[in-house]
Amino acid sequence: MFAVVTPEKIHLPAGAIVRLPGNWQDYQKLVEQLGDRSIPRIKYRPGEILLMSPLPAHGREAHIIAMVVIVLLDYLERDYEAFTPITMDLPEIRGIEPDYCFYIDNWAAVAGKDRINWGVDPSPDLVIEIDVTSYTDVNDYLPYRVPEVWIYKRKRLVIYSYREEGYEVVHNSRYFPTINISEILVECFQIAGDRNTSTAIRQLRRKLESEK
Repeated sequence: MFAVVTPEKIHLPAGAIVRLPGNWQDYQKLVEQLGDRSIPRIKYRPGEILLMSPLPAHGREAHIIAMVVIVLLDYLERDYEAFTPITMDLPEIRGIEPDYCFYIDNWAAVAGKDRINWGVDPSPDLVIEIDVTSYTDVNDYLPYRVPEVWIYKRKRLVIYSYREEGYEVVHNSRYFPTINISEILVECFQIAGDRNTSTAIRQLRRKLESEK
């Protein structure tokens, strides 16, 4: 289906989403043609391929939230592995590219690995997605049973926790049960907007250190 599609021909305006009918083989061909390009983002659902060109805010918000997670994990002295970009694919079932993912409980299972074997190796413990174009759906992570998914949309963080029956919205992260993540993000985004991201992260580190 995509034999005539080349990366040079794929130029989506920022924020655009394209939905195409296609099977797993079509998705694999398109992924191969795109190679190491980070834009457009590509996702596979059974019978459907989605292409999305992120807005500038997308990367900035993902970076700030990921840095907050890193600061909190360091504060708690938790070991972790982090990946971005990364493609999670289960043949014929799903292909998805989270903005950022963390291995926290299962970091040792992927430490030092150049390639993760989805369906054999554990899935990330925490996935971060920025949704500024309605491209994200938490149910895309159901086949992987990712324990926790954070979706940031319209300046609001929603935390989803995996249960056998599906994902449910929760108020606190299982990895930071005593920390108000949403409150920290509001403060960091405010500082980043008034000053810059580095200032926001430095101030968060100082604040946490002062509370020890």
